[in-house]
Amino acid sequence: MAGGAIVRAENKEFVARLRPPIELVSKLDITRPTGVVFVDCGPLAINHVPFGGLLQPLAVIGHRPTSQTPGGVIPHLDVRPQAAASASIGAAYLHELKLEPSEELATALLYAIRTETQGFETDHSELDRRVMRWLTRWANPTWIAEIESAPLSRNYFSDLALALQSTKLYGDVAFCLLPRAEGAEVVGEVADLLIRCDDVRRVLCAAIIDHAILVSVRTFDDCDDAGRLVQAVLEGLGHGGGHAHRAGGKIPEFADSKPIAAIEREVRDRWLRACESDAALETPLIARGEILKHL
Repeated sequence: MAGGAIVRAENKEFVARLRPPIELVSKLDITRPTGVVFVDCGPLAINHVPFGGLLQPLAVIGHRPTSQTPGGVIPHLDVRPQAAASASIGAAYLHELKLEPSEELATALLYAIRTETQGFETDHSELDRRVMRWLTRWANPTWIAEIESAPLSRNYFSDLALALQSTKLYGDVAFCLLPRAEGAEVVGEVADLLIRCDDVRRVLCAAIIDHAILVSVRTFDDCDDAGRLVQAVLEGLGHGGGHAHRAGGKIPEFADSKPIAAIEREVRDRWLRACESDAALETPLIARGEILKHL
C-alpha cells in the first residue's frame, strides 16, 4: 500500500510496463490491531498514509535515518545510510536468501537504484554495486529504456516553457514559481533540469496546484543540504524534507490566502535568506533579447 498519486511520466510508464502489486489509498480503514512494515519511510514521517493506534510498526527498512515510535521499540530496524537506495537493501535480502527475482522485479529494483543515484544524490556503495551487478542478470534493459523515455503530453511542454521563462537567477541561486501547472511532475523535473545549468548550485522550483504550493529543491555542492534548505523555507507554512541534494515539500491551502505576486515574493525572500543570497542580483535565466541577438 502507498499514498499519493502517480503523476510523473516515467512512473506511469513504470506501472504500466511492470505492473507492480501496489494499491494507492488515501486512508487506512483498520478495525483491529495490524502489523505494518515501513519501507523507505519512518513511522514518524508525515508524508505517508495516516494511521491510528491500531497499526503496530513491526519493521522499518530504508537508507534514511529514522526514529523509534514514541510508544516503543520497533522489532526490526534495518536502516543503512551508506546504501544509495532502499531498493538495494531489498535486493540484498533476495540475494542473501538465494531467491531469484522475476524479470519484472529485477527491472523494478535496478531502475529504482538508478533513479535514486541521479543528480549527484549519493555515491554508489559497495552494496549498491554488488546488487546492481546481480540484478542485471534478470533485468530487462529494454524496459528500463522505455520507462526512461516515457511519452510526454503537450501540457508538459507548456509548463516547461513557462517555468524556464519564469526562472530568475541570484548569483548561483535559481528560483522559479509557476502561478499554475497542468501536472505536479513539472516541479521536480524543472528543478532537476535547472541544477544542471552552468554556475547554478542551488535551485528552488515551485508551482501552485490545486490550491497548494508544491516545492522542489536541488543542490549541487556537498556543503549544501537540500533538506535543511526546504525546511527553512517552509517553516511555519508547510512541511518538507529530503536528502542532501534533493528535497521537496508542500504548503497546503496557502495559495488561496494571498495574491500570486505576494506569494511569490514571500517564498522567494525565504529562499534567498536560506541561501544567504541577495535579491539585487536578480537576472532572468532566459533573456529574450539575448536569444534574438544570436538569430
